[in-house]
Amino acid sequence: IQSSGWGKKRGELEKRSDSLFQLWKKKQVVLSKESLSLSSPEGSSGKARAKELRFGSIQKVDCVERTGKYVYFTIVTTDRKEIDFRCPGESCWNASITMALIDFQNKRAIQDFKSRQEAVEQAAAGSRDRRLARAP
Repeated sequence: IQSSGWGKKRGELEKRSDSLFQLWKKKQVVLSKESLSLSSPEGSSGKARAKELRFGSIQKVDCVERTGKYVYFTIVTTDRKEIDFRCPGESCWNASITMALIDFQNKRAIQDFKSRQEAVEQAAAGSRDRRLARAP
């Protein structure tokens, strides 16, 4: 596991496959301030393309359970899809992903608030200008 400043972490997670047998597949993971990227480990056969889970499409990190050496958790997307992961307990991936998601959601909420405030102020300024234009 490698961490370089807030919002950036690299390492390995195991993702439960969607197949009939629901096997755990190792994934190389990069956590950034805006997304979680998953790719197959180097040297493995199969698709080399990374899958990116953008925080805008993640609703929450849920179902955290600690058993023996693993921590199991589920990422729930905005379209209600559940993606199961596990990691060694000491890696704290679930906490890192949760903190990055909260940071992303807080920044988005602040941007939305500022946008609404600007729209209200512009509307108020526009109605003030119209009243002044009609004044004798």
